[in-house]
Amino acid sequence: MPLMTGDEYVRSLQKIKMRIFLFGEEIDNPVGNPILQPAVNSVKATYDLAQNPEYADLMTATSNLTGEKINRFTHIHQSPDDLVKKVKMQRLLGQKTAACFQRCVGMDSFNSVYSTTYEVDKKYGTHYHDNFVKFATYVQQNDLTVDGAMTDTKGDRSLSPSKQADPDLFLHVVERRPDGIVVRGAKAHQTGILNSHEVIVMPTIAMGPDDKDYAVSFAVPLDTEGLMMIVGRQSCDTRKTEGCQLDLGNSTYGGMEALTVFDNVFVPNDRIFLNGETEFAGMLVERFAGYHRQSYGGCKVGVGDVLIGATALASEYNGVEKASHIKDKLIEMVHLNETLYCCGIACSAEGQPTESGNYLIDLMLANVCKQNVTRFPYEIARLAQDIAGGLMVTLPSEKDMAHPVVGPVIRKYLAGPAKVDVMDRFKIMRLIENLTLGTAAVGYLTESMHGAGSPQAQRIMISRQSNMSAKKAMAKHIAHIKD
Repeated sequence: MPLMTGDEYVRSLQKIKMRIFLFGEEIDNPVGNPILQPAVNSVKATYDLAQNPEYADLMTATSNLTGEKINRFTHIHQSPDDLVKKVKMQRLLGQKTAACFQRCVGMDSFNSVYSTTYEVDKKYGTHYHDNFVKFATYVQQNDLTVDGAMTDTKGDRSLSPSKQADPDLFLHVVERRPDGIVVRGAKAHQTGILNSHEVIVMPTIAMGPDDKDYAVSFAVPLDTEGLMMIVGRQSCDTRKTEGCQLDLGNSTYGGMEALTVFDNVFVPNDRIFLNGETEFAGMLVERFAGYHRQSYGGCKVGVGDVLIGATALASEYNGVEKASHIKDKLIEMVHLNETLYCCGIACSAEGQPTESGNYLIDLMLANVCKQNVTRFPYEIARLAQDIAGGLMVTLPSEKDMAHPVVGPVIRKYLAGPAKVDVMDRFKIMRLIENLTLGTAAVGYLTESMHGAGSPQAQRIMISRQSNMSAKKAMAKHIAHIKD
């Protein structure tokens, strides 16, 4: 089929009967729910922009599997140029939505599973790569959204999966049948799971021989029996139910996370991509983490662009745009944001082919990219709050502004320069609040810290990939030191 439109995507999502728990109530679909609809809109944007000829080069690609035009979010990277375009696409979407658009995890799982299954098959004569190619072709031909599920709840983190007091704290195989496997466990912090058609499950850490049942990867549709999603809370989330557009800051777009439970879920053989080959769990985790750490050099930069623009407007609406220290702080925000982008582009441009033929980013530079992402957005947000001022968090509600008695009072005393519409000033304050403290801060700040692994995980990878022995040899050569 051709690329879906955004409206066709929404209709396709409405056909999926899910089991979703939100604020103590069970619902069967996210479409139309006031809390969840902004997240649906963000994914919808990835379909709408793919239909726009202006963005076709970034938003679409030619499939190596079918030769057809596909959405880049379902693409298997074929060159460093593909990797660079991925980052540029993510920046574009961050600029357009100022929110998490939720498809990056699926795209990154696609490429890590593609190359890893090829190498598992090469060693063991399994058919995981064939299974995945069949699945990827199905996804591409139907233009589906796929979520990636890696993070287990982990329980006692000092213990391996097989040594946990409760074996379900890491997702694992509980039964092997002639026609497939049965799995049980949960995946936490699942970005966009409710807005997806399918989910790819992967192991969360490198594993030893005793963890065979936990070294599992597969894909299932979101209406699979035994799947249950429990939506996580976000700061200011219930504002979406109050009917006050101004108080939201970003009333159109948003993100969502959920704890996803797999309660004796059956997976047929042709949907299995890893099943007990523990030595390949670490490879899959490392490659996925690398791709996803690259992603942050695009999406967070795009959202950062919006925040910087909002901060510049706030300085104008406060009447301080000509102050030298304000100009310098805005320059620093741009400098930090573009540094993140440099890292995302660099690790992409240095990408190399895997044995399967798809391209993997430079893992060292991808980890450096994400290490910077754990810091720079926080400084950008701090500077935004500095320039915006306290009104960002003390502004009365939209309902107060509409009140016949206090509304005029608010507009009188909270006005800025005479040339500035006071309501425009309020809108920008709410947008900065949303990006740095509200629902969008989940994606822009907390996810910058913990998404794609903790800061320490990146430092471990940087240490492993630093090739310190070669650096020592260089120094010895220059200093004329002989071993």
